[in-house]
Amino acid sequence: MSADLNSRYGLNPPHSEVVEACSVIEPCKALDMGCSNGRNALFLSQLGFDVTAVDSNPSAIAMLQQIAAEEGIANINSQVYDINNAQLSDNFGFIACTVTLMFLDPERVAAVLADMQEHTLPGGYNLIVCAMSTAEYPCPMPFPFTFDESELRDAYQGWELVKYNEDLGTMHNGARLKFATMLARKPTN
Repeated sequence: MSADLNSRYGLNPPHSEVVEACSVIEPCKALDMGCSNGRNALFLSQLGFDVTAVDSNPSAIAMLQQIAAEEGIANINSQVYDINNAQLSDNFGFIACTVTLMFLDPERVAAVLADMQEHTLPGGYNLIVCAMSTAEYPCPMPFPFTFDESELRDAYQGWELVKYNEDLGTMHNGARLKFATMLARKPTN
């Protein structure tokens, strides 16, 4: 149903890593960080997650709010929020941050990751997909932020890495670069 919803509104399908993560994560209170027009938020809401969707772009949030209103979707709370602030006010069982960190202020990424971790419930999950720039594969895109090798893994010491890889990928424009992809589970104690 959700893929139909996305295509009906001209949105891309949900990120493949979000879809895959939902095979292990039960519906819970979720945060979609950098939601854009809501492709992941809509998918999560259809699965029964209680979704908070944030983005710094007011027009993207307005579009998501309009879709939710038209479709009578009550389990998405979308709001304008600057992720660079690293001031989440709620706790979540699942925080998805896919292809978002690379657009943030590089000086704020460590604080953003720490804030995500602090606001993840025990046993909850963080999903991160972010561009990398390595000696072997320098990032061809002028992103403000990219991870170095093992940098994302190192930021999640003590968490269970359900999935972790640093694989070469191709962007929609054909550029080839490495992406760090991680699904990590917070310890329960």
